[in-house]
Amino acid sequence: MRILLVEDDALLGDGIRAGLKLADYAVDWVRDGEAARLALLDHAYQACLLDLGLPRRDGLSLLGDLRRQGHQLPVLILTARDTSADKIAGLDAGADDYLTKPFDLLELQARLRALIRRAGGAATPTLAHAGIVLDPASKRVTRDGQEVALSAREFTLLHDLLRHKSHIRSRSQIEESLYAWGEETGSNTVEVYIHNLRRKLGVNFIRTVRGLGYRLGDAD
Repeated sequence: MRILLVEDDALLGDGIRAGLKLADYAVDWVRDGEAARLALLDHAYQACLLDLGLPRRDGLSLLGDLRRQGHQLPVLILTARDTSADKIAGLDAGADDYLTKPFDLLELQARLRALIRRAGGAATPTLAHAGIVLDPASKRVTRDGQEVALSAREFTLLHDLLRHKSHIRSRSQIEESLYAWGEETGSNTVEVYIHNLRRKLGVNFIRTVRGLGYRLGDAD
């Protein structure tokens, strides 16, 4: 899961990024509204964590433009502005959720999971296909009821495929979901993770669509 963090406080931003990376999110962190605008033009994100009091461009202005352009990206406001009027303004501008500082990192992760789940049209917290069940909260994957041990990257890749299980996912789309800025990728990294998932979940569980990418298949 690739997340855009927009936060100008260096200490807080570093803490949020570190905490989310431990939860297996790929986090791109920018410190002003204009940098956020450019990042949103160039990259696909699963959610945005947005401060309001930003240099160069205020968070509400950025959010308003995002929604006027028809962008459906889930946005969670993180701010010290804690009055009812502030919350109403943020939600009316198009935010999906609003969390005031200081906050608990575990609560932030839970709210983030809920936003991404709702954006994907899922009513339940778990994702399932052909006997495979993934729980984003517990980081647990089972195959026909038996737990399967996955690495962090394998889990994130499987999560991405399950969220888009009716679509073909290209190699570049998968890489966008797996890696934040500055994280190096090998030429065959995605293929290695796909191979590992097939070995653990079944050779037919992930299908290669020649020239296009990958999609979920059937159980063995």
